[in-house]
Amino acid sequence: MRRKYPEYLALALLALSCESDNADIEPTSAPDEAITATGASVLERNNQPNRNGVFVQPTLTKARAATMVLDRTFDGTVSGNVFASPLFVDGTPGVFVVATENNQISVLNETTGRPVWQRTYGTPAGRTGAGCGNIAPLGITGTPTIDLAKRTIYFDAVTGTSTTITDHLIHAVSLDDGSERPGWPVSSRSVINGGERFNPVLHNQRSALLLVNNILYVSYSGHLGDCGNFRGWVFGIDTNTPTTIGTFKTGATRGGGMWATGGPSTDGSNIFVTTGNTFGATTWSRGEAVIRLQPRAVFSGQTRDFFTPTNWQSLDASDLDLGGSGSLVVDAPAFTPSQLVLAFGKDGNVFALDRNNLGGIGAQKATLRVMNGQIVNASAAVTTPAGTFVTIHGHRNATAVGCPTGSGDLATVKLSGTRITMAWCANNGGQGSPIITTTDDRGSVAIVWTAGAAGTNKLHAWDAATGAVVFNGGADSFSAVRQFTSPIAVKGRIIVAGDNKVFAFKPQ
Repeated sequence: MRRKYPEYLALALLALSCESDNADIEPTSAPDEAITATGASVLERNNQPNRNGVFVQPTLTKARAATMVLDRTFDGTVSGNVFASPLFVDGTPGVFVVATENNQISVLNETTGRPVWQRTYGTPAGRTGAGCGNIAPLGITGTPTIDLAKRTIYFDAVTGTSTTITDHLIHAVSLDDGSERPGWPVSSRSVINGGERFNPVLHNQRSALLLVNNILYVSYSGHLGDCGNFRGWVFGIDTNTPTTIGTFKTGATRGGGMWATGGPSTDGSNIFVTTGNTFGATTWSRGEAVIRLQPRAVFSGQTRDFFTPTNWQSLDASDLDLGGSGSLVVDAPAFTPSQLVLAFGKDGNVFALDRNNLGGIGAQKATLRVMNGQIVNASAAVTTPAGTFVTIHGHRNATAVGCPTGSGDLATVKLSGTRITMAWCANNGGQGSPIITTTDDRGSVAIVWTAGAAGTNKLHAWDAATGAVVFNGGADSFSAVRQFTSPIAVKGRIIVAGDNKVFAFKPQ
């Protein structure tokens, strides 16, 4: 039976007109049926659990991509700063899901951009209370994930006062109306590993959440400035029994945080996380590493389940860690071995690792320095008829090195044989992370997209294999888009989430 969503939406819009901007907007009646998922749905950061950032968009050819304009009829109003990437559930109607630092979840109609419902989940913290940090207010930072089978949105929301964090609450709420599922939220204060209780004041949750086989993975770092005795933590929460929580933590007294906004990645069963620099470690203590976790965040400790560069101690001392950028699970048919995990360092290096045997200290299969500065954004990878390509964005003043064509802060490498080689470079002019659209699952027409946040404030696109300009930004721009978020591609449109506003670009 077709759901009576037009009436439902009209009631929600009427509520919006009657309430203040910060009020919750709730549906007054439940829909007859659940939102139905299709291939257009975007349920997690970078669209895939391997975090490759590929969106199959059959209509988004180069000719159409070259004509992108801002859809000025799309409202897109939300409340708060947006560090998370938007998500999308296709249906009747399709809806965008947007999380903000005001602890607001907004579910917006895909056509109008007006709210189907909006709710706030506790008061965000005005300060971290740990003595450092650069996000205020601090609410929902990591990108949520959606379980369509359970019609549930999962996210971590910081609650607190004007001076400190009170808790990290991991929520599970209804996709249809925002109501909390029974047994949720889970308080981070209840989590213990080896006799150590998790301290929410010292930790931030920047990484996207990951859902694999009904286990929700939530990873943590410290705050910008590395204050306090924080660690890298991973919670593995059984979504069927949320009181059952597996944990992993780094071993040094301080450090090893998981800062990557792209979040943990997976090959379908194993979980891959990247950890940051540790402080005062004289023996390797799970920092500066790619670590493979078994279900429920179990770490074997075996060399096959971790990789760290041979110079991990100097990386520690220089704050040039792997934990700033998440790992990608990539199949590269022309590379040996073909089943890879890719890691990206703040020292500007890309590492190709055998994901079936990470090998321990210094066991990378190939390395290439691609930036003269830091890599901390999420990357994207695609296999095309011309080969497997990976696009990386430099942080702030970093620029690509060894470019055969082009120059700037965007580097694309090719994986072939046993080598990583530079393919092309370009200038994004901002701090956005890349995504890739393809017209089919063979990568026949593959296009790299970035939202040049905090720079040009423009949308840009390039041919993924050659770097040829596809779209140069046009006349339209956006405002206040954060470096941590990536755009998404939905039904031939590119969606960009900014502070208090979601922008939709479409072909003319």
